[in-house]
Amino acid sequence: MQKKLTITVSEEVYAGLYRHLGPRKISSFIEHLVRPYVVSREMDAAYAEMARDQTREREALEWAEGLAADAVNDSR
Repeated sequence: MQKKLTITVSEEVYAGLYRHLGPRKISSFIEHLVRPYVVSREMDAAYAEMARDQTREREALEWAEGLAADAVNDSR
């Protein structure tokens, strides 16, 4: 899940980010820059390990698709 964050930077910094990265890539750049300082490596490793578990991933996909089907079939 993503969260929106408002930060304040100088016009000069913003212009540089915009010029070098483009308008749709600034958030991603900042996240990759900051992530090592605020997210533990153990958590990253745990997520990577979970993603490698093909059985778990298949079951999670089936569960998510089931939820979507339930929403479509919901007769309100």
